[in-house]
Amino acid sequence: MSGHLAVVTVTYNSNAEIEEFLTSVGLELRPGDRVWVADNGSIDRGTLRTLVAAQGATLLEMPENYGYGGALNRVIAQIPTNFRHILVSNPDVRLRPGALAHLITTLTESPRVAAVGPRVLTPDGVSYPSARNLPTLSNGIGHALFGKVWPSNPWSRAYHATDDTARHPSGWLSGCCLLINRTAFDAVDGFDDGYFMYFEDVDLGYRLGKAGWVCLFDPRGEVVHRGAHSTTTESITMLRVHHESAYRYLSKRYHGWWLAPVRMALRWGLNARFALISRRMARRHS
Repeated sequence: MSGHLAVVTVTYNSNAEIEEFLTSVGLELRPGDRVWVADNGSIDRGTLRTLVAAQGATLLEMPENYGYGGALNRVIAQIPTNFRHILVSNPDVRLRPGALAHLITTLTESPRVAAVGPRVLTPDGVSYPSARNLPTLSNGIGHALFGKVWPSNPWSRAYHATDDTARHPSGWLSGCCLLINRTAFDAVDGFDDGYFMYFEDVDLGYRLGKAGWVCLFDPRGEVVHRGAHSTTTESITMLRVHHESAYRYLSKRYHGWWLAPVRMALRWGLNARFALISRRMARRHS
């Protein structure tokens, strides 16, 4: 491929993960490829500096916590333009041997391919649904209303629909590990900084598709994501952020002035859902 590969990860108190992540990535890199680490304000930056320097990576310390997409945008903007392909990843991801080579091959097959996602496995070897259809108003509402009480409902099935057995186009790919064509990334102005967490990858897939680019899932590349079943979503703060991000995505997708009543209903429904779930969580932990 023309140009070099840049790997970018975002840390926030991730010292326990970063060394092993950098080691797994280092085994996949070729001469000229480089790694950048964006830190969103870790408490122990001294240890982080030592860990990153020992692996030959570059640490960029953010002056504040910009969230996942915001930190990625700021680092990628500083990467030299000869790095034409960028792997963005969480620090709790481990690349399996040959994963990066497979992703690069798929990304460079066509100039219209914007991004390629690997098969994401949990630590116990179960596939995580990392390539999905874009959420729509109908399946989003159906999943929100019936997902807990009727898991097999058709809206939840559509919301979670994925195929981890063959390469295929996908509406969006999980930002936990994603190889990006920089030309496509720049063409849509990267991630939307308005998302602090959650849905920034969904939003990116939506905008890439609207601009005529293609996102592909390739199961030949495999990674292990230790946080695929993270319990952080159990905190009320993260639950609130998740619902705010869901509203931001849906309000952008259904943005016409004539859809104002729909957006109002979405806001009310998501607020009510957050209030209900947060009360259940508070009772469970009281």
